[in-house]
Amino acid sequence: MTETHKLSDTEWRVMNVLWDARDADTSATRTARQVLSSVEEETAWAYTTVKTILSRLAEKGIVTATLEGNTTHFAPAITRELARRSALRGLLDRAFDGTVGSLIHHLVEGEKLSARDRRELAALLGEDHAAAGRRRKESRGP
Repeated sequence: MTETHKLSDTEWRVMNVLWDARDADTSATRTARQVLSSVEEETAWAYTTVKTILSRLAEKGIVTATLEGNTTHFAPAITRELARRSALRGLLDRAFDGTVGSLIHHLVEGEKLSARDRRELAALLGEDHAAAGRRRKESRGP
């Protein structure tokens, strides 16, 4: 995801509607009216607001727009995982000197992690460490 693929809070909200539809049906698309009906209770957005957001996302290449008759159908062009990765990279660069270690240190020291969260984090770090060791051994050969 490039700089033009950064998502604003409103764009995240719209993208989550599109991703959720895609999760339920891999060929699912949504019209602006369908997106509006999914978010209008919590946002009070007008139809034109949703159309503008979707148009902006299409211009950025984050969604595809397909005209069927007089109606435009929108679908995500990027995965939720890719968007999350990009958002996290931006946060790391802006707030944590670009390092994951600084973020993890902040989470462990500054936030209240449950015992379960700490065990899961330790397990993930242990798996990563073990995988890195296997890769080093494999690259050296027998």
